Order: sequence, then C-alpha cells, then structure tokens
Amino acid sequence: MTTYTQLDAWIDTHFDEQVAFLQELIRVPSDTPPGNNAPHADRAAELLVDMGLAVQKYPVPAPLVEAAGLQTITNLIVRRSYGEGGRTIALNAHGDVVPPGEGWTHDPYGGVIEDGKLFGRAAAVSKCDFSTYAFAIRALEAVTKPEKGQIDLLLTYDEEFGGEVGPGWLLANALTQPDLMIAAGFSYQVITAHNGCLQLEVTVHGQMAHAAIPESGVDALQAAVKMLTVLYAQNDIYRASIRSQVEGITHPYLNVGLIEGGTNTNVIPGRVTFKLDRRMIPEEDAAQVEATLRELITQTVETLPGVTVDIRRMLLAQAMKPLPGNAPLVQALQKHGQEVFGEFIPALGTPLYTDVRLFVERGIPGVIYGAGPRTVLESHAKRADERIDLYDLRRATKVVARALHDLL
Repeated sequence: MTTYTQLDAWIDTHFDEQVAFLQELIRVPSDTPPGNNAPHADRAAELLVDMGLAVQKYPVPAPLVEAAGLQTITNLIVRRSYGEGGRTIALNAHGDVVPPGEGWTHDPYGGVIEDGKLFGRAAAVSKCDFSTYAFAIRALEAVTKPEKGQIDLLLTYDEEFGGEVGPGWLLANALTQPDLMIAAGFSYQVITAHNGCLQLEVTVHGQMAHAAIPESGVDALQAAVKMLTVLYAQNDIYRASIRSQVEGITHPYLNVGLIEGGTNTNVIPGRVTFKLDRRMIPEEDAAQVEATLRELITQTVETLPGVTVDIRRMLLAQAMKPLPGNAPLVQALQKHGQEVFGEFIPALGTPLYTDVRLFVERGIPGVIYGAGPRTVLESHAKRADERIDLYDLRRATKVVARALHDLL
C-alpha cells in the first residue's frame, strides 16, 4: 500500500465525519451583508478544536471592519508546524457568503443531503473547503506526518467584500508568511489567473417635484437611465475589441447589480443610486479602467441640465496573474487530480475574482483548487439551491492531501 493510497483510505474512513463537519458550518449563517461573521468563526473554531486542531483567533478591530462595510470579523489560523526548514504552505478558504435570496427548495442553512449532494449556502463556495483542507491536514498527519515545513490553514471572512480585512489583514500584520498558497476552488481545474473587479457607487442628483408638474423638477431616474445606456453599451465594445490571452478568460464586462432611489410613486425622483461591477481581464490597467468609466459618466452628466453626480469607489480588486513560482503547486495538483479523478486537470484562468490576488501581489505564488463541480453554474453558487456533490468533496480532499505530502 503506497502513501497515497493510505491517505485515500484515511479520508474514506473519516468521510462521514467530514460531511457532518461541513453540515455544522452551513447551519451557522454568515451572510455578507450584513457581515456579522464572528459567530461563525467561533463555531468553526469549536469544531476544529474538537478534532484536535488548535486554533488561533484574530478579531479584526471594529473600526477597520466597519470601514469595510461589515459588522464583525474574526479570522482563524490553524498552524501546523512540523520542523525547521521546508516550505510554509497556506490553505485559505472564506466563510463569508452572499445572502441566500429567493427560490430555494431546500433550507439554505439546513445542510440537507439528497441524491449524493449536500445543499446549503456556501456548500460549494467555500465552506466546503474548510472541510477539504482540514481533513486533508488530518489525513496527512495521521498517515505520513511531515518532518519539516509548516501548514497555515486560514479561515477568513472578507472575500465577498474584497478580502482586505480577511487574508489582507492577516498578511499586513505578518500573521501568516507562506511560501506557497492554495485557495478554495473547484475540483476539475487548477486556477492560476483571474479577473480583477472594480465596483463603483454612482449617485445621481436631480430635483424632486410633484408628479402633476414634472417640469418643476429634474428627474434623477431619467438621467440615470441615460448613464446606464452609455455604460451598458461598453459591453459591445468589450466583446468586439478586447480579448484576454489567458485561457478561460474572454473579455471584460460590466454589470449594474443594484439600483435604488425616489421617495414615492407620485414624486419625480430627486436622487437615484446605482452600483456597478466592472470585471477586468489580467491585461488591463485598473487605474485606466476606472478613469474611463468616470469620464463616461461625467460626460453624460454634462448633457443633462440640473443633474449632478457623485462617484464613489467601493472596491478595486486587482487581477491575479500567474507567478513563475507556482509550478510546484500546479504540478502536484494536476498529477494527483488526474490520478484521483481519472481525467486531465487543466491549469487556466477564471472570470471570477478572489482574495488570492492579495497573496500574489505580495509575491507569494498561489493557485485556486478545492472541492466543487466543473463550473460555477453547476454549483448554484450565489443562486438558490447551492450544492456540492459529495463524491467531488471526497476526491478533492484526497488530491489536496496527496499534494501537501509532495510539497512538504
């Protein structure tokens, strides 16, 4: 029996325990917004300690959390030190999630299992990888404990809002200093690059008026519609003329995800706010992208008498670009992914953005790999009935355990 098959066997033997651990994580809401995530961290820490994994808790100071638009954050580190020398490898998964929304046929906080799939918010992104990584570490230590090196299991709570008070805060305070890192992802690809993301809040000011005498006011909603028409037209330009050379990434795109304003049905709206999300391919310059959008908005305002606009940057997440030092990660995950899943596991980019960029920006080679299906669509991430196939969870845990053995 090889070391790899021993790791696989340990994971098989303890898989029911792993599934129960994930169910407990799903049953504690950590919706962001509102971002009251410390209770989930406390529960996760209890469960990890019960498994024999010591946990260090790092509450983020309230002013920093509130400035990020959240309520409470406690980041967790499970640090496993094996001896002097060797690599330090970080495994990073996030516990903050978008609210469930409508249309669920299963309790989003129930962790219900049906037809081999576990349902619940964050079942696939990314509470599942709390379990993938924790049980990969346990398997490694039970079967073939490394003689040197270190693993930092980072369980953080600010991926949805950009990561600056999640892993960004841990890195800024030198609480983790890995040589390599793996972040939560799906099972059938090793992600080495991803899009950047710019989010802007645009507030359009007009003048309220009675709907019976609309000419006495300035309609902020009509002004916003004209801005939106200009902004959405950019998508046609992106599709036609801007292409990424990274496999798995196509072109930039722009979306407006939230609009609010007005006071009543019979009142001409004097203020309308919309929030836009602009995804940037790795080849784009983020500063130039933002400058162009601001210019488009202000040029449109100049054609609208009585209208003013405020533009506030909500998020600027740089794209993740591959670092040459990621080769050991890619090779180990591809090798064992192919052996365990029985198919080639490509290394490519994704149009998503993640907090892995915060490691890469500091020169730490990182990739994205964890438990999940072939596509985000299949996982129902950020939609109703998010789910993970338990067979994928089991196999991805084996891949990560095997890869950690090789890397250490």
